[in-house]
Amino acid sequence: MLDISKLARQMQGLSQHLTLEAAAGRQRLELGREYLNKAKQRQPDLVQIQEKWRDRIIFTHSTPIEPLTTCVDIPAPPKVHTVIATDGSQIAPNHHEIAYCYLLNIGRVVLHYGQNRQPLLDSLPEVFYRPEDLYMSRQWGIKTEEWMGYRRTASETTVLAELACAAKSEAPALAMVDGSLIYWFLEQLPTDARHHILPPILAAWQQLHQAQIPLMGYVSASRNVDSVNFLRLLACPHPAPDCKSYCPEQLEKVPCKIFEPLRDTTLWGTELQPGQRGPLWRSNNRILELYGEQIIYFCHVHVGSEIARIEVPAWVAENLDMFNQALGLMLAQVQKGQGYPVAISEAHNQAVVRGGDKTRFFALLERQMIKAGIRNVGTSYKEARKRGSIA
Repeated sequence: MLDISKLARQMQGLSQHLTLEAAAGRQRLELGREYLNKAKQRQPDLVQIQEKWRDRIIFTHSTPIEPLTTCVDIPAPPKVHTVIATDGSQIAPNHHEIAYCYLLNIGRVVLHYGQNRQPLLDSLPEVFYRPEDLYMSRQWGIKTEEWMGYRRTASETTVLAELACAAKSEAPALAMVDGSLIYWFLEQLPTDARHHILPPILAAWQQLHQAQIPLMGYVSASRNVDSVNFLRLLACPHPAPDCKSYCPEQLEKVPCKIFEPLRDTTLWGTELQPGQRGPLWRSNNRILELYGEQIIYFCHVHVGSEIARIEVPAWVAENLDMFNQALGLMLAQVQKGQGYPVAISEAHNQAVVRGGDKTRFFALLERQMIKAGIRNVGTSYKEARKRGSIA
């Protein structure tokens, strides 16, 4: 139980800390805007330097594809259109439960606007209980709980492509996912493990490409610093941004790191008006070398409630009409959802596994085990005691 009286005594120190952090944040933002204005004037030179030394730069950075002065008004969406979204949830495996297994639940949403078609709002559950599902990842030193999360990401994308292709019509459509299309966790996976996760994702993207249905990743409250890091090329005091020579093994205390922890969304919040997007960027993250032709591009959009980071594959970014129309559909979703895309939030609501759902899942599992003749079915004493605490 939380002791509020003891906690309250610590709040004063926290308040003072936040006040100082806010003042320092304003200084960093002014410095970032100053360097952004300089970069606008030297953009071609900076891009050329970046391309020349990209293999020697050790921090994450992206390349602006459009002028840094870009502030484009997002067009209104067509009245007739379709939006598809998926999101996932799970019941993690637990040795204290009646059986060691896990469940993935993929929420599915298809919303038709201006059409005489019923929406789809449901979920697709799948139980994993075979040894190859539960223990395969341990050969790579990956915990089952982590592997479950990776499998969920692949399932969300596969189901999204199937839904979108099945719902395809003459009306414009948009397929949306919650979060980034750059799967950073792939970096830490062994090659064999990665081959179980990434190929299904890329195959699903290819399905969407062939169907000409744009794919979009909506990143809310983004912590990325890719575009801010582009400004570090200006802040570098050395003859060239050769990090490996001038700043070897110095990821934190380097002379060009003068903006941290300034985020991209904070910087672009000073440049954009509601309903506008900033310049398009190409991500140079090394994990994208595994994506083949599916390089990820992104831009920042003032959706009214926040600055959102919008990510799309190359085939969407290179088709300007498709890209602009997709942004219009996205912005309409945010407005309908009062600050967040309604299709994604509904997909989450369909996917989420609540306490009652979990209880019913294990009750159903228990009945099946008893029917199969398994005796002594029940949770561990530890789990039972936690649920029935008398404290």
